[in-house]
Amino acid sequence: MLDAPDLGPTVAGQHIDIRLTAEDGYTAQRSYSLASGTGAERIEVTVERFEDGEVSPYLVEDLGVGDPLEVRGPIGGWFVWRREQTEPVQLIAGGSGIVPLMAMTRTHAAAGSTAPFRLLYGVQDPSRIYYRDELGRLAGPALTVDLRYSRHAPAGLPVGRIGAADLASATIPPAEAPTVYVCGPTGFVEAIADGLLALGHAPERIRTERFGPTG
Repeated sequence: MLDAPDLGPTVAGQHIDIRLTAEDGYTAQRSYSLASGTGAERIEVTVERFEDGEVSPYLVEDLGVGDPLEVRGPIGGWFVWRREQTEPVQLIAGGSGIVPLMAMTRTHAAAGSTAPFRLLYGVQDPSRIYYRDELGRLAGPALTVDLRYSRHAPAGLPVGRIGAADLASATIPPAEAPTVYVCGPTGFVEAIADGLLALGHAPERIRTERFGPTG
């Protein structure tokens, strides 16, 4: 959680850049999606720690209350969900790609929006579900949550990556003209986008955000 009043209002789906500067002047900068909802007083990012990372170990292990950070943003105006949108929304996430989509679901809930939301979320195993408890609380008539497991699944559930059959059975159909937000690793996003196009979704209604290794 960051106090950053000079950033101005944020919109669900945007991201910020965080830059660290070492004592010798060396700098490292990374982009992080905002997990906090539109207009949050304090912005929130969710950081996955990478063993060999330059930035994430510091943010996860060393950063303390009151420590300063250099932040730029908010950035982005395409991969966003705004409260005034009323069309159905399909969210599709892979792993930590859930972060900007969580900002959208939080905004959707806080606004009391009746726009149908559906989340299809792929993770390696149950221990890798981000925001597990909160998603459980938010799920209901306005938000449907579907989980898929690529390596280990709870007893009785299939194991496998999100594929064409999942997109056909667990997403809002093209006939309902949903706006679709897809976020995850590059290969995941490309495969999902191709699958959505094959189902008949209009290209202009598919919005994607992808991430990959740094360096």
